[in-house]
Amino acid sequence: MAKAKPARAPATASKDKGNGGYQADSIQVLKGLEAVRRRPAMYIGSVSARGLHHLVYEVVDNSVDEALAGFSTKIAVTIHQDNAITVVDDGRGIPVDTHKTEKKPGVEVALTMLHAGGKFDKSTYKVSGGLHGVGVSVVNALSEKLEVWVDRDGKRHHMAFERGETTKKLEVIGKAKGTGTTVWFKPDTSIFTETRFDYATLANRLRELAFLNKSLTITLKDERKGQAKEETFFYKGGLAEFVKYLLGNRKPLHPKPIVFDATREGVQVEGAIQYDEGYNENTFSFVNNINTHEGGTHLTGFKAALTRTINEWAKKDGLLKKEEFTLTGDDIREGLTCVLHVKVKDPQFEGQTKTKLGNSEVEGIVKTVVNDALGEFLDKNPSVARAIIAKAVSAARAREAARKARELVRRKNALEGGLLPGKLADCSLTDPKLCELYLVEGDSAGGSAKQGRDRGYQAILPLRGKILNVQKARVDKILSNEEIRTMITALGTGVGEDFNLDEARYHKIIIMTDADVDGAHIRTLLLTFFYKELKHLIDAGYIYIAQPPLFRIAKGKEEFYAYDEKERDGFVKRLTNGAEGHGSVVIQRYKGLGEMNPDQLWKTTMDPATRTILKVEMEDAVEASELFETLMGDEVEPRRKFIEANAKFVRNLDV
Repeated sequence: MAKAKPARAPATASKDKGNGGYQADSIQVLKGLEAVRRRPAMYIGSVSARGLHHLVYEVVDNSVDEALAGFSTKIAVTIHQDNAITVVDDGRGIPVDTHKTEKKPGVEVALTMLHAGGKFDKSTYKVSGGLHGVGVSVVNALSEKLEVWVDRDGKRHHMAFERGETTKKLEVIGKAKGTGTTVWFKPDTSIFTETRFDYATLANRLRELAFLNKSLTITLKDERKGQAKEETFFYKGGLAEFVKYLLGNRKPLHPKPIVFDATREGVQVEGAIQYDEGYNENTFSFVNNINTHEGGTHLTGFKAALTRTINEWAKKDGLLKKEEFTLTGDDIREGLTCVLHVKVKDPQFEGQTKTKLGNSEVEGIVKTVVNDALGEFLDKNPSVARAIIAKAVSAARAREAARKARELVRRKNALEGGLLPGKLADCSLTDPKLCELYLVEGDSAGGSAKQGRDRGYQAILPLRGKILNVQKARVDKILSNEEIRTMITALGTGVGEDFNLDEARYHKIIIMTDADVDGAHIRTLLLTFFYKELKHLIDAGYIYIAQPPLFRIAKGKEEFYAYDEKERDGFVKRLTNGAEGHGSVVIQRYKGLGEMNPDQLWKTTMDPATRTILKVEMEDAVEASELFETLMGDEVEPRRKFIEANAKFVRNLDV
């Protein structure tokens, strides 16, 4: 029998050479804005609420840049009933003449090509915002429809687009009285997981922009049914008013903010400072309207100048004896509320979120401006200077007490051989990336959690009662609190000057409290502690909130868990309409985690396959700081007003 000849390989196989078919033809070339639609998160951060709101910020940033250049004084943002957005400004209007190389109107180039815009030409914009430089073309790409009207040269021009593609060429549709740009867009619902704009989120950002640009009036209007609202943001006092807003109801140490505004070597440095009688520092830094959450060279320069100037003035005035200490930066910044805003022609951002300024020359410029302005103010206002220094001296003494408290903690750990807290039920895995720590309210719930957990990667730390309210306490008192010391030891990062994120023993720290008023209070106290003392854990995305169910609905062998009344009623209806089994529907309302047996707690709240946990994010540090001060600060009146204003939104309040 003749042997069969081997089949001839396809002609292309000889070129493969074991590369799995990866040839030049495999490389896709995405034209126009197709890349944005294919990978939207690369351009706007996410396709959830954060990315959705970023679309508005991109359009508004263009209008703000016109204001920075001195050509615009008004911006109006409208949320329409269908959740579309309109942004109107009275700037110069996007150019409509033909681009020399692209052979298209300037407005079409700006809206259909990535990295195209006037921000790259320093003769057009000396400074500009817009964090990623992706521009309004990305908004166009991620919108079902977008239309633009440009008023220039006495004419009104119009263009229309769908998902980044031009549907109506530029045409003159009438006469224009002034100049400006109007952009209307509707986000693409096939791309975004969240498609409803939040009024408060937009209001916070627009308010911030109005504070940072005191010549600018910004209006926000909501036309949606049932929530019609309109606000105008205009702050003639600029950063001084911003500081007063941030100060809220805290008692100021001196009547007026200390302000400075100077330009050196093309960099404008503007700031406002106000001290209060509290213990917390609230410093916010901006570059070209961008909130630099991670700081940078401008903030380093400011802090160095503040520390040096106040120390020099104190020594000159004889307020610090030779044998005493030198005030540290932390001492001097206790009770400080500050906003620093620098405008840089070519900002270089770095850091994980690209919100850290890296320009080395800015540090020295800010130092010089702050040294001169602050030194002059202190000389002219010696009573304010002495009040600030007296507060810093008091902080230094408390720091020394805190150092001794930390030494006690370190010494205790060393004597015990670095043992972890006795009530911590640790997990067996040691890779922090895989490990979770549950902070559980009470021994009863802690017992159920210990029995129901996966011992491999889930650790349990029961907390007894309500921890100290750190909003009202100095660091020495905080570190002497047993529950807080226990948490710090379990987390492994240390605190204050000892903090080291790399030493974190868990990359998921989950707050698990009862679904009642006391549980909410404990959760708020814990969040206040993390926000004030361990904010880097929030920035790193390590802090979460567990979502235990409120109800168990059962009939026969069937059972469901519901997280609100609507879901509960749905399950009840389902079980009473044809579900098999005997007996009536049993509804159990969980008032505490301790009412669940270990299996139920695992199934509903701890099993990664079925649980819901919320990540705590620091999207808006200004808003978070204000809210914590309102809820946890010394002043009663703002808390009462907050409760009155928000009582109608409360659900599941235990009476």
